[in-house]
Amino acid sequence: MLPTFPLAPASPLGNPAPFWFIVTFKVLGFTLHMGPMHIWYAGSVLVALFTLFGRGHARRLASRLASALPILIALGVNFGIIPLLFVQVGYYPVVYPATILIAWFWFAVIPLLIVAYYGTYYYVAQIRKGSVDRKGVAASVASAVAFLTIGFFFSNNFSLMTNKDQMLAIYDRTAVGGAVSGLALNVGDPTLFPRWLMMFGLAITTTAAYVLLDTVFFARDETVDYRRWAARFAVRLYAGGVVWFAAFGSWYIFGALRPEIRQAMLAQQPILLLATLTAVAPGIVWLLLVRASQTLHRAQAWATGAMQFVVLALNAITRQWVQNTELAGFFDPAAARVQTQWTPLILFLILFALALGVVGWMVSQVLRAPARGHAG
Repeated sequence: MLPTFPLAPASPLGNPAPFWFIVTFKVLGFTLHMGPMHIWYAGSVLVALFTLFGRGHARRLASRLASALPILIALGVNFGIIPLLFVQVGYYPVVYPATILIAWFWFAVIPLLIVAYYGTYYYVAQIRKGSVDRKGVAASVASAVAFLTIGFFFSNNFSLMTNKDQMLAIYDRTAVGGAVSGLALNVGDPTLFPRWLMMFGLAITTTAAYVLLDTVFFARDETVDYRRWAARFAVRLYAGGVVWFAAFGSWYIFGALRPEIRQAMLAQQPILLLATLTAVAPGIVWLLLVRASQTLHRAQAWATGAMQFVVLALNAITRQWVQNTELAGFFDPAAARVQTQWTPLILFLILFALALGVVGWMVSQVLRAPARGHAG
């Protein structure tokens, strides 16, 4: 057994791009992914709850939110390819062993995503028909459960990849003749549950910001009473998300994170400033949201949405620092040999720019389109 076990051996080809390029697009891609992903991660739960228990405006909001989910799921999945690609390129010695140890749960992400996707489509189809029966309600609940489970499996994988001792413990527990069963989860890691729940709290805030944007830009055909109710609800939902994020974020940082990581965060002024901004930025968005909910002014809604993107970016950057610091004891991704592959690098940049342009054009067309009611 090699002393580096369970890490995968270094590739003789080296990394195809400098580490700064890999980590930049990993963070940028994750930020772009989190926007739509958060809306179907927490939004699907909101849709299921309002479908089961909501009345009046709450049911109307569930219909509007659900009608947007198919497009948001498509955007979130496609943007999610970017960080997944770069984590596999720059962090393959740790991410692949972690994935193998939980292999069957990782494979389960595909059928779970199919269930979530088609459950959402089935529910939306019933909304457009004008009524939702028990099958539609069941589809909505199944989608929400599937999305939450997918998030739990992702948290398992990415918390396990930074914990060598836990990887070795799972290997010792599940290996048979040198091969692992792939039936383990990283539930023994104290960071797993607070990390998973903290991300859900952040997703609630993004969903609340989207509710405001939908109310200002896309709900022009709705009644004034509904728009006022939806804007006020967005404020309350965001406040709940901030409380959730703060509670489980505090558990994660002060109760679950390894002491040496927490000490390094507190000792380094730039990192402490970054962590502080990450913690307080949602409060700034809430203040903007309060103001925008009172006026329903487009410029203020844009400012709220833009600041929420900053919140997500700060979270992604802080998370990247924590990940690199957790790995520092046994793996340094920046030390890998680099053999730049210019052709795929340039092609990626061109396609990335074109993709962002296409998404921007589609959003602009939706904003320019005349108001149209939703069945519900």
